Amino acid sequence: MPPSKPHGPVVLPPERESGNVEYKRQILSPSPERLVKLTTQLSYRLDEGDGEAIYEMGVEDGGGHSLLSLEDVVASVDRLEGMARQLNAVVTAKRFTQGMGVEEEPTDAPTATPGSLRGGVPTRCQVRIRRVETHLLDTTKGDEVDRRTSDVSETLSKRNVRVAVVGNVDAGKTCTCARRISLFESTITFPFVLIVVLGKSTLIGSMTTNTLDDGRGRCRTSIMRHRHEIESGRTSTATTHLLGFRSDGAVIGGRDRVRAHRRRPEDEVAREADRVVTFMDLAGHERYLKTTIHGVSSGFADYALVLVNSRQPPTHMTQHHLNLCCSFGIPPIVVFTKADGCPEHAFKNSREEVCKMLRAPDVARRPFKVRNKEDVDMCLTKMHQLAPMFETSAVTGEGMDLLQRMLFHLPKRRKHENKIDRPFEFLVEDIFNVPGVGAVVSGFVNAGTLNVGSHVHIGPLDDGTFLRALAKSAHIARTHADTVVAGQSACLALNLKAESRRRLRRGMVVAKVEPSATREFDAEICVLKGEGTTIRRSYQAYVHILNVRQSAFAKHIEMIKTGTVVPVGKEGKRDEEGCVVLRPGARAKVRFEFAKRPVSETPTEKL
Repeated sequence: MPPSKPHGPVVLPPERESGNVEYKRQILSPSPERLVKLTTQLSYRLDEGDGEAIYEMGVEDGGGHSLLSLEDVVASVDRLEGMARQLNAVVTAKRFTQGMGVEEEPTDAPTATPGSLRGGVPTRCQVRIRRVETHLLDTTKGDEVDRRTSDVSETLSKRNVRVAVVGNVDAGKTCTCARRISLFESTITFPFVLIVVLGKSTLIGSMTTNTLDDGRGRCRTSIMRHRHEIESGRTSTATTHLLGFRSDGAVIGGRDRVRAHRRRPEDEVAREADRVVTFMDLAGHERYLKTTIHGVSSGFADYALVLVNSRQPPTHMTQHHLNLCCSFGIPPIVVFTKADGCPEHAFKNSREEVCKMLRAPDVARRPFKVRNKEDVDMCLTKMHQLAPMFETSAVTGEGMDLLQRMLFHLPKRRKHENKIDRPFEFLVEDIFNVPGVGAVVSGFVNAGTLNVGSHVHIGPLDDGTFLRALAKSAHIARTHADTVVAGQSACLALNLKAESRRRLRRGMVVAKVEPSATREFDAEICVLKGEGTTIRRSYQAYVHILNVRQSAFAKHIEMIKTGTVVPVGKEGKRDEEGCVVLRPGARAKVRFEFAKRPVSETPTEKL
């Protein structure tokens, strides 16, 4: 952007796009949308200056004097102080300068309305802002005060536990009822719809804001993205939300100071937190089952919260979610919601049905009811055998303290730090075209380390080739970062032309070393159950492998018995055409071919 034309004499050099110095004419009465953009800009300047920013109020981008009055400059500085408080920062110094010269009558003013300054004289002010890292001031654990090297990047990689939240959206489907109303001597019947919602988003919203729900969905509106989700109460997209803990286990909650109906921004939570839990809110309705499978497949979850409505028995979707988590090796934690006011017989019925599902051979977990803190501590060392069960209520707060204690003490199961020395690999989950920035890809860093300014390869394209691009910038939890490492969810801005941006798609990878692409892969599969399930050559399946989701055809099938590949003619049933047929209970090695486009090779991954 070219520098603006000076309004008055040039008092400073032109503003630079990078660095921690920002020029502003005035900030008097910005709209809520404009205020959010200004706060984001201040956060960027603080990141550029390692926690310190300098604002020149009353100066144009080109370095010219804005010729503002003292009153306007003081009001703008007050507004800037409010923005700084939202980012957990404070104003450390204010230096007013009056007159048209560069250094004419500078005054260090400790107050917002300095009496030593004259009105009616062109005024500008230099404001120094510094971020306060409150988690470094925590003295509850003595030696942790010396942990000065901790930052957002380390918190979101080494001390970040990823938890998938699943559960049936309706406790027994949508019910159509009829209500009879007597009007004088006539009786009129009105049909109405009763939707029984499970409460996954409500539970997440209650924990991330550290507030109780009003029973009408107030907490879930703070995390839902779309209007139809708020109106119906059903989650249709996979979203992530941060729950921060201080070193003593206290929850970092609250709502946004600008948008009271939203929770605190992720960058604030990440800066203050000593430990972070990343919730992956997945859809529960059967209509969005593919979205849920993709979220579990690509989410790298350490644990799973399986929510069950205590007032209704679990459905077949609860069984699907348990089987899905166990097939990926994710330990489940059962959470009964809406425990307040639930009839005892209904609660007992739901508990018995869940225990029966957990003891089934395909889940093989021993249910354990958590009643106190000692039970929580005991479960932490036996998560490979037990399935802890919590009884909670987002309205009364029942059981929430035990659940938060469990989440705070959960050990990190996936050791992503062991993959830092591997070649860099970034799994693309979503693609954006940001005006003024260009192509931005969001996803998960599966391995390695990337510094901003490095050249990367992104692909594969439909022909199996890769694009070469420059990583211009990176963000982690809406915080500017110079480096991204394995185990982090991040966004990368890539230097690509408009024609190349249109060729990007979900499921690609970003790598330093150009990987190889393939259309075929071998997989060992086991057909668990299903009515009428028959797999033979040319069978088409929808495959989920990490961030890849695509249709694939079975090209070749070999039966497996006791770990040894057996020729088709000796074992396995054939149809009339002589092709091997797989039915429930069969194990086989199948070669698949992707139907649409090649993907990057990812050996030894679950599908």
